[in-house]
Amino acid sequence: MTIRYIADMHFDYDSIIAYDNRPFDSVEEMNEALIANWNCVVTDPEDLTWILGDFCSGDAERWCELLSRLNGRKALILGNHDDPSVLNAEAVRAQLEDVAEYREITDQGRHVVLCHYPILAFRDHYFGWYHLYGHVHASYEWNVTENAKRLLQRLYVRDDVCRMYNVGAMIPAMGYTPRSLDEIAEV
Repeated sequence: MTIRYIADMHFDYDSIIAYDNRPFDSVEEMNEALIANWNCVVTDPEDLTWILGDFCSGDAERWCELLSRLNGRKALILGNHDDPSVLNAEAVRAQLEDVAEYREITDQGRHVVLCHYPILAFRDHYFGWYHLYGHVHASYEWNVTENAKRLLQRLYVRDDVCRMYNVGAMIPAMGYTPRSLDEIAEV
């Protein structure tokens, strides 16, 4: 079983194509590419993919349709565009192993903090823990987060400090595809 991560997929959200300068001509093309990319890497039904927020703009029926097309097991960290009323629907909850605003998990013995939002002083950031987030896209806010991360790494002068990574779908290293922690940390 492999654990993978991705944020900010924004299924059915027309404006996101222009906002992120996504390489798609339509929301339908984007949706199909996201599904194809997911299913290309998530091939084992036991694989778990953590969606770190902003999954879909649709209603419960649309969420169910999209989730059912994605291979493997799925869990969700809530994002600011995830409608809480949709997540109250039993059919949506049945397709998600977990729904939370924040989680601390273990991935192959490594501690990982999951949140839709970047947290500069996340738990044990100076003791080798990882933090995966989305929300800031490839924006000025991401640049500010990356600069703060570099300052913290200089302050502590160690290799295992402040391992925080933006797993937004539009980040070049993500390529609109869920990635494992090993793949994410390679960058």
